[in-house]
Amino acid sequence: MDSQQVLLLGLGIEAPWKLVDQHLDTDKQPHELHLEIRAGRGAKYACPVCGRECPAHDFQEKTWCHLNFFQHHCYVHASVPRVKCPEHGVKLAEVPWARKGSAFTLLFEQAALALAREMPVNAAARIIGITDKRLWRIIQHYVGQAVADFDLSNVKAVGLDETASKRGHNYVTVFIDMERRSEPVLFVTPGKGKETLKQFKGFLEDHQGRPEQIREVVCDMSPAFLSGIEAQLPNAQVTVDWFHIVQTFTRALDDVRKQESHIAPLPKHTRWAVLKNAIADHLTVNQLNALGDLLAQGFDTVTAWRVKERLKWIRQARTPRAARWRITRFINYASGLVGDSHLLEPVRKALQTLRTHAERVIRRWTSTYTNARMEGLNSLFQAARARARGYRNTETFITMIYMIASPAGSVLKSI
Repeated sequence: MDSQQVLLLGLGIEAPWKLVDQHLDTDKQPHELHLEIRAGRGAKYACPVCGRECPAHDFQEKTWCHLNFFQHHCYVHASVPRVKCPEHGVKLAEVPWARKGSAFTLLFEQAALALAREMPVNAAARIIGITDKRLWRIIQHYVGQAVADFDLSNVKAVGLDETASKRGHNYVTVFIDMERRSEPVLFVTPGKGKETLKQFKGFLEDHQGRPEQIREVVCDMSPAFLSGIEAQLPNAQVTVDWFHIVQTFTRALDDVRKQESHIAPLPKHTRWAVLKNAIADHLTVNQLNALGDLLAQGFDTVTAWRVKERLKWIRQARTPRAARWRITRFINYASGLVGDSHLLEPVRKALQTLRTHAERVIRRWTSTYTNARMEGLNSLFQAARARARGYRNTETFITMIYMIASPAGSVLKSI
């Protein structure tokens, strides 16, 4: 096998194309290898619209960036024919080594995607010698192509949650298929709230899915989400995961602690003494002492802590009926503890939230789905964002989410 055959094999070039020239430009640093490709005289080419073999009308000079040849940058040059199709007129023919409209060969793009899956895009762009903007365009093309091919015809249960796209009040809402064990992300859209459900419904219908087929949605207690689900997914029942209840009462407790700390000095180490799980998280000696001081002095923070810890009793219920009874007893017990103290207003609001959403919370005892997967995915997305030191815009963050946790990731691995 001679050198030309080796280069042709590396480029994936076959008849009617052939390598007619190669030269190494040593005046450039780093050195550049230039490969010139031409088609055989009188060859016919497929019309890019219908595939019909047609003669060349004229030619256009094109250049593509290829993978480095050892340490040398490599460029492919070719005179690409414009075919004259009787049905579709004059069209630029497609070449086998690059996709339409790209300035890179397919092998270059394949290597770029492999790097982008394993490291921040900025770092991958530096390694392959292009700007991060150009690499993002490659990634977004293939991710967009993969997302366009999603088949959502079997989706029956979804989970949704918002995750921060950058500092400030900037969010994207992520929808996942609760029945998929891996790569569950179905749809990602900027913003949060009711409008995201409308966008998901449209996406679902565009990908063979049916909104009326969605039987269950797992989400938090956001009124905007709940009203959006009612309007766009009429047959879906909402399950509020237990995680969100605990989170609501934990935030209420922290609000009480912050307010009370402005009125009276609280013992040192109070924050984590009350926010950590008193049993599972193994409080330190200092935290146990802080908790003892709080109990002895009768702070309102201790009352809020007692309410939060009592939630475990509800969680231990074994049936929906037992859970409903325990929720009622818990609300009555906690309301008596809270009394009329103005500092405990956040706890009263948390109790009202539980009262309002009690039936959705009870569904947790009959549902096979949990929001833990969604929270785990959010941690992956935020880790990727931190590793990249943030993303330039929301679109790039959405693209990365699809790469990390949607079927698009598998498609990109096979390119």
